[in-house]
Amino acid sequence: MSAAALLRTLIVACLASVLAFAPAHAQQVVTTTVSWTYTTGGDVFDDGDFADEGDVIDEDAALLDDEGLAADAGADDFGRATRRYAPSAHLATPGRAQAKFGPFSVIDATTVRMAGDVDSTTPRQFAAMLAAFPTLKRIEMVDCPGSLDEAANLILARAIRRAGMETVVPRGGSVRSGAVELWMAGVKRSAAPDAEFGVHSWADEYGREARDYPANDPVHAEYLGYYHEMGLDDAKARAFYAMTNATPFDDVTYLTRDDMARYVTLN
Repeated sequence: MSAAALLRTLIVACLASVLAFAPAHAQQVVTTTVSWTYTTGGDVFDDGDFADEGDVIDEDAALLDDEGLAADAGADDFGRATRRYAPSAHLATPGRAQAKFGPFSVIDATTVRMAGDVDSTTPRQFAAMLAAFPTLKRIEMVDCPGSLDEAANLILARAIRRAGMETVVPRGGSVRSGAVELWMAGVKRSAAPDAEFGVHSWADEYGREARDYPANDPVHAEYLGYYHEMGLDDAKARAFYAMTNATPFDDVTYLTRDDMARYVTLN
């Protein structure tokens, strides 16, 4: 037996003797599972499952075209305002639907109803819906409490505008917080006489609100820039932004259709 082999034998014997006398509760087996992500030819394969280069795993990701992603790239860096959300005790339902995509319910070839909040997955759900129903032109916002992800909310809003969608708050409808920005994204915007608009400040992940950031912080420019894109002149954009942020995140100020018409053109 070589010296190296003899040394290995002695080490194994020593370890065996130590384990034999160790307390039972100390003799544990720890299993570590490692998940890998492989990218080949633009495809993503998770959890170590290998696939051919032609396979597609993340189908809905492909529904967002390169032009759309480039247009929304700035919103992905929206690192301060994280949520604008005002839930209600009982969320209204959109009724019967041909298909559902997150908060969206397709009613017919041209109309979709929205009831629910926006999170990081909602822009892709919207893209998947348009891919499946390309003739949709009208979003009826039945009960929309806002966004849990402000970056995703602005991505979705710009996607609504690019798609040429009309936004409507129907009779008895309520849009609140970040959902007000979604309604503003419509190429045509309308609301029933009893439509409800709830506004308040956004909050970041630490609970800080718009008023806690200096006036020259880029987060304010992001909102003002969005309002400009949606057709508000600078004076109205600033007035609207100031008005919403005057109400703390934990409270809501409710506005009527006529109140909103002071800032936003209704069709």
